[in-house]
Amino acid sequence: MAETLTLMPGQIDRPTLQHLYRDEATVRIDPGCKAAVDAAAEIVAAAAAGDEAVYGVNTGFGKLANTRISQEETARLQRNLILSHSAGVGEPLHRSIVRLMIILKMLSLGRGASGARWEVIDTLGQLLAKDVVPVVPSQGSVGASGDLAPLAHLTAVLIGEGEAWWQGEMVPGGEAMAAAGITPLALGPKEGLAMINGTQCSTALALAGLFRAKRLLKSALVTGALSVDATLGADTPFIEAIHTLRGHRGQIDVAAAQRNLLDGSDIRASHVDCSRVQDPYSIRCQPQVMGACLTLLRQSAETLHIEANAVTDNPLVIVADRAIYSGGNFHAEPVAFAADQIALALSEIGALSERRIALLVDPVMSELPAFLTPDPGVNSGFMAAEITAAALAAENKQRATPASIDSLTTSANQEDHVSMATHGARRLHDMADNLGRIVGIELLCAAQGVDFRKPLKTSTPLAAVMARLRAVVPELGEDRYMAPDIATAAEIVQSGGVVEAAGADLLPDLI
Repeated sequence: MAETLTLMPGQIDRPTLQHLYRDEATVRIDPGCKAAVDAAAEIVAAAAAGDEAVYGVNTGFGKLANTRISQEETARLQRNLILSHSAGVGEPLHRSIVRLMIILKMLSLGRGASGARWEVIDTLGQLLAKDVVPVVPSQGSVGASGDLAPLAHLTAVLIGEGEAWWQGEMVPGGEAMAAAGITPLALGPKEGLAMINGTQCSTALALAGLFRAKRLLKSALVTGALSVDATLGADTPFIEAIHTLRGHRGQIDVAAAQRNLLDGSDIRASHVDCSRVQDPYSIRCQPQVMGACLTLLRQSAETLHIEANAVTDNPLVIVADRAIYSGGNFHAEPVAFAADQIALALSEIGALSERRIALLVDPVMSELPAFLTPDPGVNSGFMAAEITAAALAAENKQRATPASIDSLTTSANQEDHVSMATHGARRLHDMADNLGRIVGIELLCAAQGVDFRKPLKTSTPLAAVMARLRAVVPELGEDRYMAPDIATAAEIVQSGGVVEAAGADLLPDLI
């Protein structure tokens, strides 16, 4: 049985968010929040029975906000909202993303400012506990007014509609709920709106992208250090004094990691007095470039941590005022900016890694055999692998174009500026796939280069990384079918095997 974590809305920390994404825990909202949730729901119920127009409670939605809805039609209003807005298209989001969406929505509703009943939060928790995973199409949200289509598909299952994954099969939502023993909800006043207004889809996608970027940045620090040794690079550019004088925390942390990774290398000690004055930028400027990427990821982590704890639907119930206020917390511009920052970092990490791969296969620059094969000519070695890395880096550069600066007016000009946060965050996963393969190719090339430096040895941490690789991918002699080697190396990178082998304590943390 999966563990059950008790979460306090507004207080979830960053490591817990990562744990919830990766380990599929079941959660519940702290029962102490129920009083605030109930109080807000009572205010909404009173508004639904009153004469004053309150958006989304007794009015239509968007451009139809001036259309009054009778108390008798409230339930139909909320149900129709979910059905009509279940208009997403494209491949379904991965179950880990959908489960994180559910958790984020529970946290938001649990703040007691949305007006939804405790029963809604409880039913969401039952989906997690019984592993009913709504089928949520990946396309259809512009990131304002909230992630309407994705969250509508999630909510459809709550009311016995839509589709869900149940015991490995895609089945009608009502069938999944019945099989799991969960009673579908009859939505009360504002509850449909509270469910689909919000940034939980874009935030879940961006958080997942951040978690992958964190691991990939650390892996690229390791392969970058391995490339330093493979190319007989200097460690002088990593000395602390250089980076302290500039003062950027990310740069300082990356330089410290490089020093730790290279400490004790016999290869480095063998060429301290060589004639080379300076290394190419892809070797020498790793702290400056990777440090800037680290800073971007830290900034986006802060934004997404705040958003994960936020209330992002509309209107909001302020219990202390016994009032309901219309605002715009559903606008996902902060998430869009964070996703753009992560995309920039993923692109630049890959761009630098690709340049090191190109350096390694160039015999003039690296002083290694051409294309890292012991018998160039009849063998092509890593020639095509470098081309693959260039192609992937180029793709990521194109995908790094900011999504947040785009906007298309929707809902008959009522929603006249949108964030595009959702697809801005969704692209991060393709970019992370590409980056994992680029870094995997660098791992293969750098390890091959270090092998050519025998009998000299690299540092203890980097030797452990090479041992992890060589356990599954042997040194390249005669040309062989290359694709499986790349796939295996990329999996070591994506799974965290590179970081684990080097020693996670040697590398800077992000969140």
